[in-house]
Amino acid sequence: MTHTHKIKNGLRIELTPAEITAMEEQAVAWEAGAFDRAMANLRQKRNALLAKTDWTSSSDITMSSEMTTYRQALRDLTNGVTTVAQTEAVVFPDEVTQ
Repeated sequence: MTHTHKIKNGLRIELTPAEITAMEEQAVAWEAGAFDRAMANLRQKRNALLAKTDWTSSSDITMSSEMTTYRQALRDLTNGVTTVAQTEAVVFPDEVTQ
């Protein structure tokens, strides 16, 4: 959807061809970054879950096999994800408590 007008000082003013082109380029650039934003969001959620269990990897604690499997599953979440749709379809593993 291309906008053809803007409001300036309360008046509706038609955009110049250069302004329309600039807006279209911004829209294309925003869309091109959609995957990177989706992956950053996915990694942020995953990293928060890993951080919650970091204490279990302390040298004086024996980590359960369930916790090891859970943490590895979290680390593997982004493997093979190449589209926004795939990032949205990721299912996080059930949380494990030690």
